[in-house]
Amino acid sequence: MNWKGISRNVGYALLVSALFMLFSIFVSLLNGNDSALAALIISFTITFIVGIFPFIFVRSTSAISLKEGYIIIMLSWLLSFVFGMLPYALWGGPFSLTNAWFESVSGFTTTGATILEDVEGLPRSLLFWRSSTHFIGGLGVVVFLLLIIPGSNQMKLRLTNMELSSLSKNTYGSNANKTVYIFAYVYLLLFIVSFFSYWIAGMSAFDAVCHAMSVSATGGFSSRNASIAAFDSRLIEGLTMLFMYLSSLHFGITYLTFATRSLKPLNNPVLKFYTGSVLFFALVLGIELKHYGICGSWGNALWNGLFETLCVSTTTGFAIIDNAVWPKALTMVIMFPAFMCACAGSTSGGVKADRILLFFKAIRRQVNRILHPTSVNEVKLGSTILRDAEMAPHLLYIVLYCVLLSFSVLLSMGFGVDPHNAFCASVTSIGNVGPAVGELGSMGNFNGISVAAKLLFTTDMFLGRVEIYPLLAVIGMIFDRHGR
Repeated sequence: MNWKGISRNVGYALLVSALFMLFSIFVSLLNGNDSALAALIISFTITFIVGIFPFIFVRSTSAISLKEGYIIIMLSWLLSFVFGMLPYALWGGPFSLTNAWFESVSGFTTTGATILEDVEGLPRSLLFWRSSTHFIGGLGVVVFLLLIIPGSNQMKLRLTNMELSSLSKNTYGSNANKTVYIFAYVYLLLFIVSFFSYWIAGMSAFDAVCHAMSVSATGGFSSRNASIAAFDSRLIEGLTMLFMYLSSLHFGITYLTFATRSLKPLNNPVLKFYTGSVLFFALVLGIELKHYGICGSWGNALWNGLFETLCVSTTTGFAIIDNAVWPKALTMVIMFPAFMCACAGSTSGGVKADRILLFFKAIRRQVNRILHPTSVNEVKLGSTILRDAEMAPHLLYIVLYCVLLSFSVLLSMGFGVDPHNAFCASVTSIGNVGPAVGELGSMGNFNGISVAAKLLFTTDMFLGRVEIYPLLAVIGMIFDRHGR
């Protein structure tokens, strides 16, 4: 195993975190040396030293194997979680080690669930760091790594192919090296435009940058206790819905739409399926909100239904109403979009609309085979014909996702979470959706659950962020090595 090459590349990922800790230090200084300054300085120093260490003592190497690439991906994420929890743990307050770990994992995986009961009680520098973990995790610690690595070498291309699933790469129409830059361009553009839009709409510059980092990453951390509801502005809510939707689309489609100055890339079957699904569930949720008397008027019910559906389907996790008062039947409505979520090639989590559409097409083909055994039955996504070997990994992924979700529900119940919350929190954790329902919901937090349940849900978040297969590959390598 080429541990020298692994350590240098993981070092890149840690230096990215150190850079944003440095930005957080500047925020602290601008706010009169707030109470998190010492914690951030210590965290920055430790993270920077560990990150820079391999570049001082290890020679540069570009030769990495497939196995080493998977190790780089796993360690980059895991060590980002570990060092990312340092500012929380050193600052103290509500952050025990478990709570600091939960907040760090939730931030980097862009899940957006929190243990905080009083978000506004944090100093601004720590709130900035909290949102920064969304920004880093949304683009991806490995994609940050790939942007830093100079040139176009084999190692860079190999890591790109492992970090981005085949579902997300197909629509870029570019080689693996250029794909990384397309993803970054669109991501940064969404952040910049959303920041200025929020600022012009009435947010302070600080609130605007924090919410822009969250919405572009489809994360959900807010600098306010009441999330988006705190601003009491239809304009801000409307902008949030717009940017949640844009951030949940395949970045390749967004790039091609602007690059070609044509709407033709929008004629995509996955995009149509996803958008139609969002509108359908928003309508159903809006009708139910009116039916149960949670919203007094149809206009308010449909508006809230669309906002909450987008929050869930895009895995952003903002809120304008408290779902703790919803009846259980109503909370189950949003579990369907929380399971599917948005498009591959975006910053969202979940199974992905691409796989669900593929699943439905595979069922239809099988039914047609039964009814018309001599006919030619093909599965097409747009103009692309998919062979069985190409569909199998994605259909198997849905099965694997459901199996892990079932284990999470059972284990969380064993850890003291009631069955309804166990199911909803497992769905929203492995889908990187964020808040669940009830006391774990849009205006609640995860602080009241047991330590074991918190650790379980952070494991779900990690599995959802890396899309399961890379972690299984690393586990397989470990057992394969022991078996020889």
